[in-house]
Amino acid sequence: MKPFTLPAPALRRFLVVAVALYLVWFFVYEQWLAPDGRLDAFLCEYIARSSAAALHLLGFDAAVLYPRIVFMQGQAAVIVGAPCNGLVLYMLFAGFIVAFSGPWQHKLVYIPLGIVLISLLNVIRVMALALNYQYSRATLEFNHHYTFTFVVYGCIFLLWMWWARRYSPAPTAA
Repeated sequence: MKPFTLPAPALRRFLVVAVALYLVWFFVYEQWLAPDGRLDAFLCEYIARSSAAALHLLGFDAAVLYPRIVFMQGQAAVIVGAPCNGLVLYMLFAGFIVAFSGPWQHKLVYIPLGIVLISLLNVIRVMALALNYQYSRATLEFNHHYTFTFVVYGCIFLLWMWWARRYSPAPTAA
């Protein structure tokens, strides 16, 4: 596989668009979405309920007794808060794809599919944290802050690189 290179004008364009998108996202989130709270609450509950349901399907005693808390054997194991509901990850991924070159018709398909994949990964992360809580509480904080962060951001990076290699126009020789 040949290395991926980005010509300087394309890199500048990417950085300008990425920074602009970040500023728009920051303003919209801080001014409307965070104070309103409904989107964060919905995502937190969705991740918690999906994780508990999947654990239950796998035979574990898991449930959601409060909207954002996954219980294992009747004990609160994982609280899904706004920083962990995936919203920032979805926007980071979408921003990277929008900022990078490539055909819009493909972006309109790739972004939602990537968000679904990241959402599924987040459900698996919460499931793993609930199991981690049940079987090895001493390692929970480390895995929450480092292991799963590395895995999730690594997957987002791989999705972005896959996009760049597959859909971004090949750089032309100068």
